[in-house]
Amino acid sequence: MANKSQIEVENKLISIVKQDEQDYISLTDMVKGEEGSDHIRNWMRNRNTVEFIGLWETLNNPNFKPVEFDTFRKP
Repeated sequence: MANKSQIEVENKLISIVKQDEQDYISLTDMVKGEEGSDHIRNWMRNRNTVEFIGLWETLNNPNFKPVEFDTFRKP
């Protein structure tokens, strides 16, 4: 079961989820208010970001479906 908490960093509340003894932080919380609301959307359009996510999922997610991911990866 996931355990949720928050920390404050530079006057921003950042969500933390602990699952299976691993901590995960919210990138969305970290950039709220930075460069408008399109910051995450622009980051996700970056080819390097998409490639990184595909590689991370391949290494860490046994249920990852690379063929389905190709629709996101290919221009």
